[in-house]
Amino acid sequence: MPQWLDPMYLLTGDGPFASAVLPAILVIVFIETGLLFPLLPGDSLLFTGGLLSAQHNPPVSIWVLLPAVAFTAIAGDQCAYWIGRKIGPALFQKEDSRFFKKQYVTESHEFFEKYGPKTIILARFVPIVRTFTPVLAGVSAMSYRKFLGFDIVGGILWGGGVTVLGYFLGNIAFIRNHVEAIFLLIVLISILPAIISVGKRVLDSRRASSQVDRVAVPNDPTS
Repeated sequence: MPQWLDPMYLLTGDGPFASAVLPAILVIVFIETGLLFPLLPGDSLLFTGGLLSAQHNPPVSIWVLLPAVAFTAIAGDQCAYWIGRKIGPALFQKEDSRFFKKQYVTESHEFFEKYGPKTIILARFVPIVRTFTPVLAGVSAMSYRKFLGFDIVGGILWGGGVTVLGYFLGNIAFIRNHVEAIFLLIVLISILPAIISVGKRVLDSRRASSQVDRVAVPNDPTS
């Protein structure tokens, strides 16, 4: 990865934030989750923070890092949600175009009301997706009470879980070098039943449409 995305470079040695590990982690987490800037080292940053907190004379205590990261992750999502809520009304006033239809927002609202809790939690572990999911939840006017409750769960599981993983397993090279891929695989396995269900629904719809088309074709009068 580019040097400016490498948490070990950023937080250790001669890196720009080596003397301010905790503030750097919190600022980056808030920017990624709350200010719509997805190209930041989220998972690997938290993992590295946990790794550093396990060292002798750590730059930050794990007991400070854990609650601080979880709180910041939750606060960032609240910011993104309300950005979405502010954008939402303007979208409903916008005319339909090739790339935007009001129906998309309505369908998003229905999706979050039905599947939102699982989506809010799992999205935390997927880079880029975790940045835009709370915005979309706000745009679609998902119930804030429901969003807040499950976002707190997701923030604690992601912010605390990845940090703890780095604290205990950071010295295992394979896990340290593949932390993003590991979380993507876990999320993929978690949503696999939903993907299969959607795939079956699409195939059934296509079969039904194909049968209707065959019935609608008039018989050849010459036959």
